[in-house]
Amino acid sequence: MIHPVERNIVGYTSTIQVISYNKKLLSENIVPNQWEDFLKPEFKGRKFVVDTRPYAIAALVPAWGLEKTLDFSRKIAAQQPVWGSSVTRITAAILAGEYSLHLGSNFNSVKRAISKDATGSLSYRIIEPVPTRMVARGDAILPQADHPYAALLWFEFLASAEGQEILDKYEPFKASVFTPGSVAEQITRGKKLSAVDWQHYTKTQEHQGKVIEAFGFPKADR
Repeated sequence: MIHPVERNIVGYTSTIQVISYNKKLLSENIVPNQWEDFLKPEFKGRKFVVDTRPYAIAALVPAWGLEKTLDFSRKIAAQQPVWGSSVTRITAAILAGEYSLHLGSNFNSVKRAISKDATGSLSYRIIEPVPTRMVARGDAILPQADHPYAALLWFEFLASAEGQEILDKYEPFKASVFTPGSVAEQITRGKKLSAVDWQHYTKTQEHQGKVIEAFGFPKADR
């Protein structure tokens, strides 16, 4: 959880990206089992939603490399998906039956929506490599802090089993993938991750920008 160079920075949460779908609109045997399944002819023409903020696709760079990820992005755009904004809003639309499938939901958002879904319509699937933003939130102790050791004790608590259990309960479902027994660790156990670790974290905005460019959105002249 600790930054390998800037040792005063800690990332104690994780965000896992999954695909969410309305199981009353999409049968289990049709739901994609791999990312490339989104490129099948049956998914062309407004058959799934893609967020214009491409957290999930950009998070494939650690496992796939930049070029493969950008090639996939161009092919996704050629599928003519529904372009959406805000994972929460898209998840609500999937639940309401406005759309059947979303490429790249936040696991914690979907789990929270499922817990409130009285219709039993919403479900999710984990696809490998699993886009894993291991530093969903990073906090630091500043050199000029008045009480650095109090801050250190706070970080130590957040990284402890007790602190991580609280994060899973109240965030919710965002404890670190590095914590044995955390929800993120359990659902990804034995699976191949595409981990946006400290090395890739600082390049996140750059990678997202390149994915957006690969989508081919129109640009204003001025």
